[in-house]
Amino acid sequence: MAAQQNPAQLHAPDAAWRQRAGDLLADVRTAVSDLPGAETAAFDHIGSTSVPGLRAKPYLDLQIRIDPLPAEEDLTARLTPLGYRRARGARPDSPGVDRDLPRGDEDVPDAVWEKLLYFAAQERAILHVRRSDSPWGRYTVWFRDWLRAHPPERQRYEATKVRLAAQNAGKADYDDYPRAKTAYFDEVQPVFTAWARARGGVRG
Repeated sequence: MAAQQNPAQLHAPDAAWRQRAGDLLADVRTAVSDLPGAETAAFDHIGSTSVPGLRAKPYLDLQIRIDPLPAEEDLTARLTPLGYRRARGARPDSPGVDRDLPRGDEDVPDAVWEKLLYFAAQERAILHVRRSDSPWGRYTVWFRDWLRAHPPERQRYEATKVRLAAQNAGKADYDDYPRAKTAYFDEVQPVFTAWARARGGVRG
C-alpha cells in the first residue's frame, strides 16, 4: 500500500536552513534593488525553519517588508529569473495568498493586509511580500523571536504541529493544515505581542 500523502509532514531541524535562507534573501534583495522602497525594505527569514531546534516542513519561508507594495508585474519580472512563480493557493479564498487575514489588536486600514506570495519549487522557498506597515509582517518576526527565546513554547508549538500534521495526512487540500493552527495562534498572539512590545519591538 502506498504511503499516505502528507503535505504537512515535518522534518528534523537542519542547521543548513539558516545559511540557505540568507543566500536566497541576498539574491532577492539584489533582484528587487531598483524597486521603489527597496533601500529601506526588510528581508526576513521567518517560519519554523528560522527557529533553531524546531521541526519543520522543509520549505524556507522568506519575507520582504516594503513600502509601497510593488505592482505584481514589476515584482514578477524580477523574481522569475530566480525561479519564483506567483502562488495562487489551493482554494479561491486561500489565506495568505493575496492578503492576510486580519489579526491582532491594531486599528489599521484594510489595505495593509494586502500581499503577494511567490513559490520557488527548486529552491523549496516561499516568499511573502508585505507592506512595511503590515501587522502580519511584524507578527511573523515577533513570533519567530519569541520561540527562539522560549524553548518550552517552541516545544509546545512543535507538539501542536506534529498533532495537526498527523490529522491532515492524506488530505490533498493543504489549506486545512494552516487553518487548523488558527486556534493555537489565537492563544499565543497576545503573549508574544506583549513580549515583543515590552522589548521595544513595536515596528518589528
